[in-house]
Amino acid sequence: MTSKPVAMATRRERTVRAAVEQGLLGPDQPVVGLLDVAGIRAAAAELRAAFEEVVTPGTPVLHAFAVKAAALVPVLRLLADEGLGCEVASPGELALARAAGVTPDRIVLDSPAKTPAELREALDLGIALNADNPQELDRLGALVGHRADPPAPLGLRINPQVGGGSIDAMSTATATSKFGVALQDPGAREWVVRAFTERPWLTRLHAHVGSQGCPLELMAAGIRVAYELAEEINGAVGRQQIDALDIGGGLPVNFASDEITPSYREYAQLLRTTVPGLFDGRYKLVTEFGRSLLAKSGLVLARVEYAKSAGGRPIAVTHAGAQLATRTVFAPDAWPLRVLAYDAEGRPKAETGDGQVSQDIAGPCCFAGDLVARDRPLPELAAGDLVGLLDTGAYYFSNHFAYNSLPRPGVYGFDATGDQVRFATVREPQTVDEIVIESGAAHALGLSRLR
Repeated sequence: MTSKPVAMATRRERTVRAAVEQGLLGPDQPVVGLLDVAGIRAAAAELRAAFEEVVTPGTPVLHAFAVKAAALVPVLRLLADEGLGCEVASPGELALARAAGVTPDRIVLDSPAKTPAELREALDLGIALNADNPQELDRLGALVGHRADPPAPLGLRINPQVGGGSIDAMSTATATSKFGVALQDPGAREWVVRAFTERPWLTRLHAHVGSQGCPLELMAAGIRVAYELAEEINGAVGRQQIDALDIGGGLPVNFASDEITPSYREYAQLLRTTVPGLFDGRYKLVTEFGRSLLAKSGLVLARVEYAKSAGGRPIAVTHAGAQLATRTVFAPDAWPLRVLAYDAEGRPKAETGDGQVSQDIAGPCCFAGDLVARDRPLPELAAGDLVGLLDTGAYYFSNHFAYNSLPRPGVYGFDATGDQVRFATVREPQTVDEIVIESGAAHALGLSRLR
């Protein structure tokens, strides 16, 4: 039986060749984003199956995809078709989820800076939301009024303060994290218990430890803190007021190979061992996975415009740099990407017998640090060749950095499971005219008229 990494690599090779043959990539469109639909479907199925193994049958579980990882309507619709909802953190993300046909009962609103209008909209639509802090909880209470049965499930986010992982910016349960109520701060735990006892409409507890760089054990420890707090609150109230636990997401992704590790099953089994009461049927569950659902299914394909050298080191100048791989360019140690080399027809260069040469893979942005790979051994690249940036299905396609007013590339989903590779448009390439409009062309004389 073919292993998943081998199947993934085979689909990728066929797709690169087909993208060239079908004109998705070329001199006039020198960079493109590709998404493996079969890979996304498989990841969603594996997530559902992993939690079905550990929960008591009949327990409601909502897997809400973190929209920030891929804010693209067709992607959200595909995931909705696979049984997932959406976790949103802004009015824009909420609008995208609704445009994808995701119903309010399958949407969760999280954000550390919700405006009164955002809170009111969520309540009016019946969207679940988690308050981030005491001030927001008071603001929410004023909107809810004295109704014992608010129109949407309402929760509170706590920071279990269990520590951080290897990437500080991705660790949300540190002592000084900006998210949630810092549970170990003096008086905080007592305040949280009191907040629930005074607000019978508050029925959820939310915790999230972090994502990339966070070990599974740390994540499980944070969920255990949230579960134990929920038990304490329900005991203090004398009934099961908290009936749902939002355990966040953040499963790390392996960026070193095609192997999918850690797995959802591994994490779910660890949670069952660490927090067995979480799955006994008393609590509805919400998850908020993002990167781990899509990263492995994404490929950025870019044309080498020029091949040059400086100081004896070859440099391949491509059209994929900081505008797409922002984190990789500015924090390469934390966000390294694998790079594959292809010839102009989309054939792997490794199969042509070319030797490995250490070279830089540069992007098009006008600053010296715009490098997606430094001193990387690869078959020597020439003008017209292609480079593939792997594991870029999450964050690389919809979180564009508009440096130098570079256009957003087209994004296409593909199906390479049959005899032919088929493509479907996710997002059209941005045009120069659209860039001009976004940059205020309609107000060109606005500043000149001020005196």
